[in-house]
Amino acid sequence: MNHNPQPSIRLQAKVRFTIFTAFFFLALTGTFYPAPAAAQGSPSRPSNAITVSGTVRNATGVPIGDAQVALEEKGSSNPATTKTNADGTFVVSTDHPGTYTLRAEKSALRAGGKATFVLTAGESKHLDLILTTDPSSTMEFKDEPDFTVAGVTDWSNVGLHGSDTTSRTSEALAKETLTLKPGEAEESPIAGPANKYESALESRTKGDFASAREQVRKALAAGDDAEGHHLLGDLDERLGDPLDAVREYERAARMYPSEQNYFDWGAELLLHKAPRPSVEVFTKGVALHPDSPRMLSGLAAAFYAVGSYDDAARRLCAASDLKPDDPSPYLFLGQIEKTAPTSLSCSEETLARFAREQPANALANYYYAVSLWKRQRGAASAASSRKIEALLQKAISLKPDFGEAYVQLGILYFEQKDSARAIQAYEQAIKVSPQLGEAHYRLSLAYKRTGDEAKAHQEFEAYQRAEKTETAEVEQQRRELKQFLIILKNQPVPSTPN
Repeated sequence: MNHNPQPSIRLQAKVRFTIFTAFFFLALTGTFYPAPAAAQGSPSRPSNAITVSGTVRNATGVPIGDAQVALEEKGSSNPATTKTNADGTFVVSTDHPGTYTLRAEKSALRAGGKATFVLTAGESKHLDLILTTDPSSTMEFKDEPDFTVAGVTDWSNVGLHGSDTTSRTSEALAKETLTLKPGEAEESPIAGPANKYESALESRTKGDFASAREQVRKALAAGDDAEGHHLLGDLDERLGDPLDAVREYERAARMYPSEQNYFDWGAELLLHKAPRPSVEVFTKGVALHPDSPRMLSGLAAAFYAVGSYDDAARRLCAASDLKPDDPSPYLFLGQIEKTAPTSLSCSEETLARFAREQPANALANYYYAVSLWKRQRGAASAASSRKIEALLQKAISLKPDFGEAYVQLGILYFEQKDSARAIQAYEQAIKVSPQLGEAHYRLSLAYKRTGDEAKAHQEFEAYQRAEKTETAEVEQQRRELKQFLIILKNQPVPSTPN
């Protein structure tokens, strides 16, 4: 939740300086996309002229020169046409606002507009085309993103949504998103030109990331391709340069919008505290690759980071439907269900399937129990309480050191006014997980209910110590991770990541 008091004069000056610095940085790095300069000797562009620019490439990301490009207005049979330059770039113009499609072709290669877009007077639009030999396929076109990564900054808690518990869960999900594996059908991002980057891959395997990066840069200078930019993004991140990494991932995705390229672009944004841009990228990635469970999971993690919990749950339920035997979407959903303020749509049914199909998974039983407890909290019947208890006991039998399951069991007993059993469960949680702060806190409440003020005070102090230790560890991790400074194109003021 954001708290924005009236800024002081000094703060206003600091904001103005930040804005100036960010835009100066963009000018130096070329992050803005200026309109193409008019050819020498050509008349100046009319104020109401409409231009569409972009690059035409083949399916592997190689630019295609001398391709025919046509910008066709809906209902018209007289399109504006041009040809691509040697580097695949093009600019085509019209002076008539309306609804258009963009097409390109060269010999047997062609791309057709799979969606329409509206052009207004004086507008400049950037669209990229991919040519294919499949006559039934349509082009993949991508508008410029609605954000710019302007720089990096140190961690700040400004703009975090919800409690620190949800913030920590969001950070955990961002890191876990990076570990999601592509499906068997997804090709390696460097499968095609492996020989071109063989020496760089060898250096990377040896841990010499700096040498590997230089080798990739030299290879790219000899011939540009999406695979090289993706590999360069990996190496930049390893070398602690997330700003260059995210730009390389973006270049790779725009040259060749594969599942891997879009996923890694979105995941990099999410990792470095830019969830809104991550939502945008993952949304486009899902549209391009609707059968990718991990793309849906990444989108869910991004939605959770911006506080859209139900949107997150729906994507994870869809991901689990695509691949019911993959535990990852269920585990993401369980974490979100546990920390969201209310029960989420589709979560109970999906987590029930998780427990049913993977009965030997302790987390499956635990998260299903949590979902049942949240939905029936305060009005649970005896039968539902017994079911929740049985699921938690099963989780503990499968994982005897499962401190969180003992805590949830204690919460169930505490709500049933069974203080003795609640205390026993909390004490067992502390025995197997001594640093579990919630166990000490809830044990303090249980002792307070029984009138044992001394033990209640003792456990509350233990809770404060555990919380202080955990907070210090989290703060250290946050300080070590750079955040992206994002400029949203529909907002003039740079925003801190949130």
